[in-house]
Amino acid sequence: MRAFLHGFGMHVPERVVTNAEMAARVERTADWIEGACGIRERRWAPAETSVADLAIAAARDCLARLGVGASSLGLIIVASGSARPGFPGPASEVAVRLGLESTPAIDVPMASAGGLFGMAMAAEMATHFGDVLVIGAEKMSAVIETGALDPNTAILFGDGAGAVLVSARPGPWEVLDAVLHSDGQYRDSLAFDWSAPLRMNGLSVILQAARKLPSSIEEVLTRQKVAAADVSVFLLHQANQNLLVRVAKSLGIPVERVYSNVARYGNTSSASMLIAAAEWSQANAAGPVVFSAFGAGFHWGALLARGV
Repeated sequence: MRAFLHGFGMHVPERVVTNAEMAARVERTADWIEGACGIRERRWAPAETSVADLAIAAARDCLARLGVGASSLGLIIVASGSARPGFPGPASEVAVRLGLESTPAIDVPMASAGGLFGMAMAAEMATHFGDVLVIGAEKMSAVIETGALDPNTAILFGDGAGAVLVSARPGPWEVLDAVLHSDGQYRDSLAFDWSAPLRMNGLSVILQAARKLPSSIEEVLTRQKVAAADVSVFLLHQANQNLLVRVAKSLGIPVERVYSNVARYGNTSSASMLIAAAEWSQANAAGPVVFSAFGAGFHWGALLARGV
């Protein structure tokens, strides 16, 4: 059973929220914000824009880049931790707006790690369903605007969506392996349910992420007998720049090998890894490539692919 990554797409809103604007709202300085997380600006969507709107824009960008029609899709997976509560989730809306009437559409309600989990699921399901479109879409501005802005969390988040086409058909990158993990004992350390502001135990999150991201990467590399030094790029969930640096140090690789766009987009949760991949893939096709994410739950893991 083989699966391939064919290409990526992305969408970010037009509105740029700078650190200067955010600083005025959280009573901090722009320099303090950048020093705390490495973020200089983020994108926020208008109030009327939904998670499905962001997802459909990224989906269309991905399909347009590949020259693939939506009618070829056998399955859609939409990951989001910020979609409004209730049912149905955004996946069914994305499918119908792509002109699909009976194609299965699955929601993965998972923050930060949802894009990675969706990719791993798609790699396993592609043999049966054919072309699988995985989308990570988040409107995190709506999450942080539910109450008074917390300087420790409001500065981090942005809105956006990323997408990837996974298929059993040969493509530019072959999926070699993936590892996924969850540990519910930390589920209260990062949580949100729309009834109260986002809750985040920053110390717990950063300590666990700094351990579990490199651990899962080393696990998948060891299984495939690939050295970290031989990986061309590490495409990680863009939580904050400090975490990306810590992961690079843990793996013993130059920090430049870890792709980073968090300074421009902030933390877009389950969209961030796929947005990073969409930007990186426009100029690069070499492998091996590692995808890795960590998020609320806690859920984390890594996926290894290689250029073919």
